[in-house]
Amino acid sequence: MLELREGDKRAFFDAPVNAYGRDSLYVTPMWPDIDRYFDATKNPLFIASNPFRIFTAHRDGRPIGRISSHLHRESNQRHNLSRGYFGFFDVADDTEAANLLLAAAANFAREHGCTELAGNFNLTAMQQIGITTSGFENQPYTDMMYSPPHVARLLGEAGFDPFFPARTWEIDLKTCQPERLLTDNGRAALTAKDINWVPVDRRHFAERLEDARAALNDGFDKNPMFVPLSKQDYEFHAKEMMWVLDPRISTCTHIDGKVAGVVLCIPDLNPFMKRVRGQYGLTAPFEFLRHRFTRKRAVIIYYSVAAQHQGRGLNSAMLYRTIESLRKAGYGSLGITWIADVNGASVRQMEKIGARQLHRQHLFRKAL
Repeated sequence: MLELREGDKRAFFDAPVNAYGRDSLYVTPMWPDIDRYFDATKNPLFIASNPFRIFTAHRDGRPIGRISSHLHRESNQRHNLSRGYFGFFDVADDTEAANLLLAAAANFAREHGCTELAGNFNLTAMQQIGITTSGFENQPYTDMMYSPPHVARLLGEAGFDPFFPARTWEIDLKTCQPERLLTDNGRAALTAKDINWVPVDRRHFAERLEDARAALNDGFDKNPMFVPLSKQDYEFHAKEMMWVLDPRISTCTHIDGKVAGVVLCIPDLNPFMKRVRGQYGLTAPFEFLRHRFTRKRAVIIYYSVAAQHQGRGLNSAMLYRTIESLRKAGYGSLGITWIADVNGASVRQMEKIGARQLHRQHLFRKAL
């Protein structure tokens, strides 16, 4: 028997492991994160009067699928859309369960006047987005979307069309040649006297967090689907990074006392999260220490240069310094969360340094 339930956060957390099995490359978010993401009193996205629902599909009482559905009114207004969003769509290879979940998300969006449903957005375009469409054999890094092949197939069978292609990447730090990134302007930026290279450390974490938000909002302002993040939005998702920060591997630059650019890079947490199965149990402190002393993978969450400083080589200079810092710190590989195909300059950077494509991703949408 198949049953749809609404609002069961614990089932929402359990569903992906039941759907994919413990041997899947999928890595679950931590339970406390799921709990607070869907708390209308804590998540700024929902405090700002954006309605949401979470649904789970239960086969014979066991959760085997999940989906969230929500509105992001600021995004719709900024980009002239009438779109409802779905996210966290994880389901067993079960057509009936998939259709039940997608229908629930579509009905919610339709009830709120939307003419289109699109996802995955977990929960906005600046968090995890997309559905994996190739590269299923490759292990994801922190903040990379991953789903097995049947998820994209089930969306297609339900009438959803792929759009907004993107790719995730991996750089072999032992063999790459970071100097290939440097333009003439980039080489000049490395030694320019007006550029101040600022460490991203715990002592100044609050200031660097605000630098990172400012660089993101300024540098990404013209990007498709981007919505500037408020201080509350950004801190809600990023403040926990202080506890996993490796101050040696992120890069921040100031010019005239103001942020000019940032590369936000952290150790890959997926091996730790996989071992603790997304929960802070008795073994979690030991596993975290074990991870801290054995980590070899890092991931760039994003990199951005403020608009007024674009074109002077800061982007390539910051990436060069980040890679050199990772090498000195003993890391072996670097993941890049996602780069959309429309961002040709960043794609060319990845190809220039010899990065390997990990996954192909698409958003999926359907008219309502």
